Amino acid sequence: MKSTEQLTLLYLIYFHIFVILIFPAVYCDVGYSIAEELKHGSVIGNIAKDLGLDVKTLSARKARVDNESSRGHYCDINLNTGDLIVSERIDRESLCGKKTSCILTCELVLENPLELHRVILDIQDVNDNAPQFKEDLIKLEIRESVDKGSRFLLDEAHDADIGQNGVQTYALQSNDNFVLAINKNTIGGKYAELVLEKELDREQQQEVKLLLTAADGGTPQRSGTVLIHVTVLDANDNIPVFSQSVYKVSLPENSPLGTVVVTVSATDADEGANGQVAYEFGRVSDEDAMLFSIDHNTGEIKVEGVIDFEDESRFEIPIKAKDGSGSASYSTVIIQITDVNDNAPKIFIKSLNNPIPENVLPDTEVGIINVQDKDSEGNGQVHCSVQQNVPFKLVPSIKNYYSIMTTSNLDRELVSDYNVIIMAIDGGSPPLSSSETVKVAVSDVNDNPPEFEEKSYSAYVNENNKPASSICSVKARDPDWRQNGTVFYSLLPSEISGVPISSFLSINGETGVIHSVRSFDYEQFRSFKAHVVARDNGSPPLSSNVTVSVYITDQNDNSPQILYPAPSGNSFMTEMVPKAAHAGSLVSKVIAVDADSGQNAWLSYQIVKSTDPGLFTIGLHSGEIRLQRDVAESDSMKQNLVISVKDNGNPPLSTTCAVYLLISDNLADVPELKDMSYEDSTSKLTSYLIIALVSVSTFFLTFIILVVAVRICHRRKPRMFDGAIAVPSTYFPPGYAEVDGAGTLRSSYNYDTYLTTGSRTSDFKFVQSYNDSTMSADQKQMITPEETAGNRPHDGMNDLNETCTSRVLEKIKMSSRYTRMQSSTRSPNM
Repeated sequence: MKSTEQLTLLYLIYFHIFVILIFPAVYCDVGYSIAEELKHGSVIGNIAKDLGLDVKTLSARKARVDNESSRGHYCDINLNTGDLIVSERIDRESLCGKKTSCILTCELVLENPLELHRVILDIQDVNDNAPQFKEDLIKLEIRESVDKGSRFLLDEAHDADIGQNGVQTYALQSNDNFVLAINKNTIGGKYAELVLEKELDREQQQEVKLLLTAADGGTPQRSGTVLIHVTVLDANDNIPVFSQSVYKVSLPENSPLGTVVVTVSATDADEGANGQVAYEFGRVSDEDAMLFSIDHNTGEIKVEGVIDFEDESRFEIPIKAKDGSGSASYSTVIIQITDVNDNAPKIFIKSLNNPIPENVLPDTEVGIINVQDKDSEGNGQVHCSVQQNVPFKLVPSIKNYYSIMTTSNLDRELVSDYNVIIMAIDGGSPPLSSSETVKVAVSDVNDNPPEFEEKSYSAYVNENNKPASSICSVKARDPDWRQNGTVFYSLLPSEISGVPISSFLSINGETGVIHSVRSFDYEQFRSFKAHVVARDNGSPPLSSNVTVSVYITDQNDNSPQILYPAPSGNSFMTEMVPKAAHAGSLVSKVIAVDADSGQNAWLSYQIVKSTDPGLFTIGLHSGEIRLQRDVAESDSMKQNLVISVKDNGNPPLSTTCAVYLLISDNLADVPELKDMSYEDSTSKLTSYLIIALVSVSTFFLTFIILVVAVRICHRRKPRMFDGAIAVPSTYFPPGYAEVDGAGTLRSSYNYDTYLTTGSRTSDFKFVQSYNDSTMSADQKQMITPEETAGNRPHDGMNDLNETCTSRVLEKIKMSSRYTRMQSSTRSPNM
């Protein structure tokens, strides 16, 4: 028992020296010694405590155990406790065979930051295998002449366990002839020999049967038995002898099948059958028996399977040479496998942040890869690089780990995902390579504001439009993705003449279609501007503005309005035409305006009814009433004209007025005026009017005489007074303003003057204009391109600041006063 403890102590000392020599301290962070065949989940040790790691951070740092060997994943880490636990069955015999030391290495990997700790597991043998003999029966033929003390080699019992758990003792069934001797072979194994203690006597006993028991030193102790059948023959006193006790050879991996590894040779000094040697393997594993074969006659050892350096780099095969009588000897063949560059590098993605936001900074770590090559030395040295033109690079980290880093700014709107091709090439000759494609997606960040398709928008809408009708549509695009690229529209708060813009327009927040909230009136306002905001749904949201100019287009919704003669209830105005007036003389003028603009305000005048259809004509666009022929004695004194004023809209609108004319040179010729009676309350005013009328009439008659004289002298129509005079804009109704330099009133008129008859005041008579043509009542209205270009009617809103004179205003006032005085005596149908 004492020797066993000493051996154990020496074993532990050798083990620690071996670990220190083989594994540098920089990689050997922690080591554990465990027994094989532990149950799944058994705790090996608390690696977090042993390495001084915080258990709480294991999950966050993605702690894991990576095995260097590809045979299996034998241990893992409990992230909750930090314990290193068994994850797969560990069979020391299948891992290490008869090796004294069975070492498993793995790595504890932690990320963020990357840490790598080497873990060494010393697998301790347990007595889980019983000794076994190669055959169930050992046959020996011994000559009776064999001397006392002769030895006969027995088959060695094999125990897959090592050390104390291997074969320790042999026991032989009690008998009269043989005792047992235990020896050690060249590789440390124990084998037994039968020692002849008493000579055999074939005549007394032709065969001897013995039971051989092999036992190990484990607890509990295990054993195996074999039956020895001894046939007594003549003596054979020589055993085969190998030329070498140990054969050492090198064999490249992947050697072809049938390759001769080595030829062993043994000789036997006996003659005949006793000197014939046969070769066979000793106790080898089933795996080794499938890789190699031996020729029983020649001793050639050949390759029978695939030799892989990465699976096993060294083989120790016991060889048995046996003569014809069963005597045998042992030798060992040690086969050292040399590496060939037959493994391409393998790339493993250990960690990948996917997707990554497009606003990450350069040199941001995206992922971690590990590169492994099973080959050794230069064949296993690997160089990695990133192929193609992508904004990523590889940065070497610990051992065979690389970090995938960004090299520049990313833009999802340009490239939304990348295929990062990683190439790994080893240092063999010829070199082997492999590649791995890492797909990296770029996630969207709200870094683009919406952009309108146009810098500004213009919308044209007819006045009197229906509320809620569509006016125009704005469109903004956002190259961002999903909610960052979803655009909503709204109106920027503003006011138009103190009224909020929301009272005029509304916008569909999703489509950008702008609708009118109410009906527009061109005569109230003609244009306005609104500001539309396009805002995305990002966080924080981004926005942009655009201006929408809304222009109201005019519709023909206003009839012409007649300013002169001004209607005044049942009263009417009367103009006087001298009997001596000639054809073409201006006798009156109709003044009208139209609140519309453009062609909707182009007015035309027609006589639709008259007492004498051939006597008067009216200017188509001027409204000037002129004599079409000279006044005849047969013409009626009272002339009633119905004038139609029509605009040029579609459809056109019109209005009518009545003009009353008296053909007379003297107020006394009018019988209605002679018999007029006036109330006492107005007698004083009437006296003033008569005095004024007489004065003006005298001046007027004098002027007429001069005019007639001039006409006779020049034999032409009398010339009129020049001088363009303007009607003050304050006279016209509100809303009649200048529109784009066009209106319904002519800019200037020239008039001749006549005194009116039958009134108490003097009126000015419109006689003739030099810049307009006339048209008879039955002529059809025609507008030629020349008229449109040079002599077209003005818009109704434009002439409010032009035409007429202050005398026209005075005339209108006096005529109105006159009509009120005559309303009780004049006939309404005049």
